[in-house]
Amino acid sequence: MPRGRRSIQAGEIYHVLNRAVGRATVFHKAEDYEAYIRIIQEGLIRQPVAIYDYCVMPNHWHFVTEAEYDEQISDFFQWTTMTHAQRYRTHYRSVGEGHVYQARFKSFPVETEEYLIRLLRYVERNPLRAGLVERAEQWRWSGLWDWAHGANDGIPLSPWPIPRPNNWIEFVNQPQTEAEVDAIRKCIRRGIPYGSEQWVLEAVERLGLQSTQRPIGRPPKPK
Repeated sequence: MPRGRRSIQAGEIYHVLNRAVGRATVFHKAEDYEAYIRIIQEGLIRQPVAIYDYCVMPNHWHFVTEAEYDEQISDFFQWTTMTHAQRYRTHYRSVGEGHVYQARFKSFPVETEEYLIRLLRYVERNPLRAGLVERAEQWRWSGLWDWAHGANDGIPLSPWPIPRPNNWIEFVNQPQTEAEVDAIRKCIRRGIPYGSEQWVLEAVERLGLQSTQRPIGRPPKPK
């Protein structure tokens, strides 16, 4: 494994995401989204990970996923991201113009129960927060749209490992608290496990994520 690259282990639920370089738009039209969905479908044949939810935005995407064996998620997203970048450059005749994505995808493990519910809601609220739709279920390129419309031609979703709360669509459309959103965004920036304090401590030890607990920036010079 390359230096600095953390292992993604089986038996853990992960939030995985990536953004385009400079937050540039990658998905310009419906056909771009459809092409990406087909790549995900191909990837699932190669590496059948469990996808619980997703949301593809104009310049980034989110997935909530789980694997049966170690590094399966890494293999899946490395292949799908590389394949999408190659096909994107070929389609738009921009081969050789640099990277499509910022870097390797980001990921962090998530505790089940209430924390997973908060994360799923955060993912599905992305187009609503961005002002792209008036209601979250109106965004075509998301797990919420698939579930709300009974779609079966998109990304095949696995049953959630926890019960979906009653009145889920209305719940998703209600604003999350600022503290809730900030906590998830902190995990995105640092790769910190998302859950209760005790679970996070255990996950850090279990998964070897001690580096996510260190302060950002250079240590102070000794006096």
